[in-house]
Amino acid sequence: MKRAATCLWFDDRAEPAVDFYAGIFDELTVLEKVRTPDGTGAGPVLLVIFELAGQRFTALNGGPVFTLSEAASIEVHTDDQAETDRIWDAFLAAGAVEQQCGWLKDQFGLSWQIVPDRLNDLLADPDPARAKAGMDAMLKQTRIVLADIEAAVAAA
Repeated sequence: MKRAATCLWFDDRAEPAVDFYAGIFDELTVLEKVRTPDGTGAGPVLLVIFELAGQRFTALNGGPVFTLSEAASIEVHTDDQAETDRIWDAFLAAGAVEQQCGWLKDQFGLSWQIVPDRLNDLLADPDPARAKAGMDAMLKQTRIVLADIEAAVAAA
């Protein structure tokens, strides 16, 4: 197998979506834009192929037949709370809708999970009571706030 990629179906906004994501993530590289064959070479963009943190994606202008849903999301792991907040705030400023447990849906309909790496450590605490306290605290959040989860784990 040569490679695998996730294809994201947009109605007609693949290019502005990828441009927006590139403004948030330094780790995003546009690899190629493929235009709809129209005999002139100047047809509308059909595909935007990009990599985000080493993962390949294809953004497809596929028309209104299908829509994105929360059934699939892009999970982004962050180094710390500051990076989590920067990414979260950039999405919110552009009209994203906050959802539970670090999820949000952007203005293009794509769902994202913004997850600080430390969260997994807290939820996998070897003490079941501490792990549960961390989970209970996280379930009350939209944006993940590590300090609140850490406090809940420490108090358990």
